[in-house]
Amino acid sequence: MADAADAALEPTRTAPAATPVPPPGPAAAPAAAARSGPWRWGAVAAACAALVAGTLAAAPGVAPHPAAAPATAPTGAGTPHALPAAQAPDPAQAQLPLDCGPMPTTVSVSFAADLGDGTPATVVAAHCQAGSGTAPDGLFVLGPGQDGHPALRATLLRWQEGFTVTRLALRSDGTITATAQGYSTVDVPRCCPDLNVQLDWTRTPGAGEDYRRTEHSAPTSTT
Repeated sequence: MADAADAALEPTRTAPAATPVPPPGPAAAPAAAARSGPWRWGAVAAACAALVAGTLAAAPGVAPHPAAAPATAPTGAGTPHALPAAQAPDPAQAQLPLDCGPMPTTVSVSFAADLGDGTPATVVAAHCQAGSGTAPDGLFVLGPGQDGHPALRATLLRWQEGFTVTRLALRSDGTITATAQGYSTVDVPRCCPDLNVQLDWTRTPGAGEDYRRTEHSAPTSTT
């Protein structure tokens, strides 16, 4: 569990109540739901009649995009720490690898931070704007790019895996964590995720943007 110094975003969505995440154990990868591109998600979500709204709450020193967070005290080179959103890449200006067709993209949650390498970064979960319901999220790390546009540093979670990210956090040791909802099998209705998953990404030392992912999941109540 992250300590008090950890930076966290804790959005709340209108979704089935999740059971508490158990202590980390052996990695258990839920079955990914295979389906067509997210530009078709609107029809699926409409069939489920799932209208989802989100509200965001930010811990001190971190704010959801696009609001700027107050500056944090210097923590020294090599120490992961939160940054004001204005000092990091703007995810709204990024070309994210989402197959949205004619639909725009929507940022679910994001936070700005120095991940420990002295470079400002934005960790962002985003999905295609479906109108009704919520398409699955991709999770990305953005860094400064050319001409003021953010550059994609890493893809942590592909939208094809079918997860909806509900919370992001940065631990004091540099681990990126997310809580996400997903589906155990392709037979579970797309309106009603039955898994609550804890995902952690730790950068592999000396491997640039190579992250090692661990995953712990538990059933989500559908009542």
